[in-house]
Amino acid sequence: MRLVIQRVAKASVEVAGERVAAIGRGFLVLAGFGPDDGPDAPESPAWRTMLDKLAGLRVFTDAGGKMNLGLADVGGEVLLVSQFTLYADCRKGMRPGFSRACPPETAQALFERLVEDVEERLPGRVARGVFGADMDVSLTNQGPVTILLDSAAFEPACARQAG
Repeated sequence: MRLVIQRVAKASVEVAGERVAAIGRGFLVLAGFGPDDGPDAPESPAWRTMLDKLAGLRVFTDAGGKMNLGLADVGGEVLLVSQFTLYADCRKGMRPGFSRACPPETAQALFERLVEDVEERLPGRVARGVFGADMDVSLTNQGPVTILLDSAAFEPACARQAG
């Protein structure tokens, strides 16, 4: 799983010209699932670590101007948007390949679980895009601050070597 986390003043998603989700201050999170993400991914230590990091990231500025505050400190919200293109393969040619992206049916189940798990950590502060839809995403990135989390970084070394 890959999460691109953007600190935002506001963000929204439209599908076919209709607004389906919007948040104020918080995180816009683009979520992609890859070849190693199967139905058991939500039970892995890497999944839990990434969700804990997402909920606890201290990237909002305090009174002294330091990035010291998290979502809970600022009453922040989260907008989750599925994005299979986070697993684009651009090594050959000019047209990206997407064979490394998780199959849609598995990715959809994982995205639904991601929404549930983030909602569990941040009740009432989670919005979401529409899985598989052609979405127009708008945001005002503050900073800008953009953080990339990749589950591969949180897997034990022996698990990475086995694959």
